[in-house]
Amino acid sequence: MASFRSFEGLRDELADADFDRPPAIVCNAHVTGLSVARALKARDVPVIAVDRNERGVAPYSEAVDFAGRVTYPLDDEEGFREDVEELTSRLDHEAVAFGCMDEWVHAFSRTEPEGVRLPFADRETVDRVLDKESLYAVAEDLDVPYPETYRIAETDPAETGGDPGPVGASGGSRDGVPAAEAAERLGFPLVIKPALKRKFSEAVGTNVIEVADEAELQDVVANAAAEGIRVMAQEKVPAVQGEDCSLASYVPESGEAVSFVGNARVRYPLGYGTSCVVQRADAPQVEENALAVLEETGYYGISEAEFLYDGDREEYVLIDVNTRPWKWISLPVRAGANLPLAAYSDAVGETYESDEIRDGRWVYLADYFKALGTDGFADVLGKRDWLSLLSGEFEARDDFTTGVYRPSDPGPAYQLLTTEFGTQEYYCSC
Repeated sequence: MASFRSFEGLRDELADADFDRPPAIVCNAHVTGLSVARALKARDVPVIAVDRNERGVAPYSEAVDFAGRVTYPLDDEEGFREDVEELTSRLDHEAVAFGCMDEWVHAFSRTEPEGVRLPFADRETVDRVLDKESLYAVAEDLDVPYPETYRIAETDPAETGGDPGPVGASGGSRDGVPAAEAAERLGFPLVIKPALKRKFSEAVGTNVIEVADEAELQDVVANAAAEGIRVMAQEKVPAVQGEDCSLASYVPESGEAVSFVGNARVRYPLGYGTSCVVQRADAPQVEENALAVLEETGYYGISEAEFLYDGDREEYVLIDVNTRPWKWISLPVRAGANLPLAAYSDAVGETYESDEIRDGRWVYLADYFKALGTDGFADVLGKRDWLSLLSGEFEARDDFTTGVYRPSDPGPAYQLLTTEFGTQEYYCSC
């Protein structure tokens, strides 16, 4: 377990450290960063966890060797680059970067700090995947289903001065329709989504907003325009609860992808919430469509391609692609596909071979306990699961794992208690 240092303290600590192999820089240092660190410990990779404050769970894990503060890229991207370069200048190896939220991925790809290896595609490619205008244009070219979506003219970058987004072949047209016309075509309720979600989330506190009428729509659009954020109006997909799936994958620059299809059996809050129970799924169309989109964009690296099951169409529709690790990435790791280790191995010239992929299930207990308190919700875990959680026996199983809680590594779970039930707060839902 590391002590979370100031930037200066971390810099000085790294200057005194000896590494026998390239370390990994993992940021931010919360649930996803913890899972990445634990995955890399399978090969004893040194882990440096960085964040804008000490409240994430990862620094308190035995899987993290060093931890400390760096400039938050949404506050000062150039300051972030300078901090990373000052840290890596103290190392005797180039570090391998793992960004665990979009803003960290963008910061690494835009600034390309010296002394860092990026185990994912270049900035232009990442932008093409993360920007939903571009992503949906690619999906349309490939006949991959996606929700009916309209770009909102009132948030056109030419009018607001916001980020113009990617352009070019299949880059997505920014021609939009007025919000009122989009609503007329879609009907209420509908959802408003940003082209790039992190800035929107920082501004309004969520990645997606469901609006019920014209007044709510105009209010959301006006706020987005004021912040210079491109948004889209999208149909409220008649999703079948508990049936949405994602392809978890590591796609190398050349060679075969390492992949795993997960079904978000339970989300909290129910509906648009984040995953709290995920299990392996048999959904070959999800895998085929996701890999086709990634291939068309030229993206390589770790990603999660998210699909909802549309009950009216009776097919999976593409919602989003996260070009980074995500909250339940420890599930494919437990099931035989160690995606962080595959990415690290390629970056440093080592070999990685995945195991035969197994069935598995993952639970994030902090949210699942809340879901159990929801009226009408039925427990999806069995007695064996609960007994193995309470006894700690689940750590020896190859078909069951958790997001944070592990008796052999209790520090992160204690830290999570302080943010879930104490006076501290953490700034993301990962």
